[in-house]
Amino acid sequence: MSDKKVTIIGGGLAGCEAAWQLIQRDCDVRIIEMRPAKRSPAHHTDDLAELVCSNSFRSNDQTSAVGLLKEEMRRIGSLIVETAYATEVPAGKALAVNREDFAARITQKLKEHPRVEIVHEEITEIPPAGDYPTILATGPLTSSALADSLAAFTGKERLTFYDAIAPIVYSNSLNMDIIYSKSRYEDGPGDYLNCPMDEETYIRFIQNLNNADYVPLQDFENPKYFEGCLPAEVIASRGVDTLRFGPMKPVGLTDPRTGEDPYAVIQLRKENKEGSTYNMVGFQTKLTYPEQKRIFSMIPGMENVEFARLGSIHRNTFITSPELLEPTLQFKSRPDLLLAGQLSGVEGYIESASMGQLAGINAARIIKGQQPVVPPKETALGSLIGHLTESDPKRFQPSNINFGLFPAWEKKIRKRFRGEERAKRSFAALQPWLEMLGLGVID
Repeated sequence: MSDKKVTIIGGGLAGCEAAWQLIQRDCDVRIIEMRPAKRSPAHHTDDLAELVCSNSFRSNDQTSAVGLLKEEMRRIGSLIVETAYATEVPAGKALAVNREDFAARITQKLKEHPRVEIVHEEITEIPPAGDYPTILATGPLTSSALADSLAAFTGKERLTFYDAIAPIVYSNSLNMDIIYSKSRYEDGPGDYLNCPMDEETYIRFIQNLNNADYVPLQDFENPKYFEGCLPAEVIASRGVDTLRFGPMKPVGLTDPRTGEDPYAVIQLRKENKEGSTYNMVGFQTKLTYPEQKRIFSMIPGMENVEFARLGSIHRNTFITSPELLEPTLQFKSRPDLLLAGQLSGVEGYIESASMGQLAGINAARIIKGQQPVVPPKETALGSLIGHLTESDPKRFQPSNINFGLFPAWEKKIRKRFRGEERAKRSFAALQPWLEMLGLGVID
């Protein structure tokens, strides 16, 4: 292999975004992706940037933390965000995509680019230092061999938590005499399908969840679930009403047939523009397959449901970034090696891609003899970096972007204005940073 290319290990969201930033800066890239030679437990296709969990990139509202991060990435010039909007499917105020079209477009764009080489093989050891940077972007499902190599390199024991995947159902198997269309608080039909439950049905559903059979963990596995993506049955185990005040919250979802809010609701979100498949919102699960079919068939309107994909659970790996990483995403002990994506300790599609974006920018700057950069702390991107590098290492856990990661307010601001003020401060800080990067004024 030529040493005049930046090597990116991993062809997920972070790896693809990093590659895009590099080729936009006239750098040659080699993406090494182990599929199809070897698959992770959660992947099903050979495409780059496959979405293995939800098809949602969450809120589009720029006054929300994730909406603000998306907008920052768009202004910087993100392949992931651009492609997400190009493959969007209706999802109310959220940005959801047709996952097959999304991955196919990114794969084609990178595969056909003259500066990109794609190699399909498994990397089992961290490559030695070379003249050009290496970006490690293997994601939360890093293979055991490479994870062992990373553990040896860092001198730290691997840290793990568990992430669960929600089922996908076929729409033509749903009973639309019971299910109704509505987005929360919106008048008229919405982008979500809603399966209403009365109190008796809800209680029976919870009882079955609490007494169901689950996929057992291996003896050596210590379950540490990410709080932002808990299996539904774990939420249910915390109290009979916990789901009803979480993913099954009925508020703002009045049944048009009765004019009243149900006792609880399970929402289904489109997986594609055609609406042939729907995702069970908030119902990532570790139930066994037979139990999923039995219990989810108890949901009103899903008595004869057919599943395009059943839920599952997989182990996610991350490092103790506050001890190991610079704010530029370079390893402290080896500046030519950068880390991107969920392996760094962020959680979520957008968050992972944003780390790839910064890693790609900084790898290009290293090649050109320029100083790597750190985004302003007032931005969502800078706040994520702060979480990765300034948190207490002993308490460090993966996190989605949220306003709790942003700098503290100097003075009290009313709650309803906080999101708007965060966006205002972010854009004010971001624009000079973009100009420093040579990106100019971006609307």
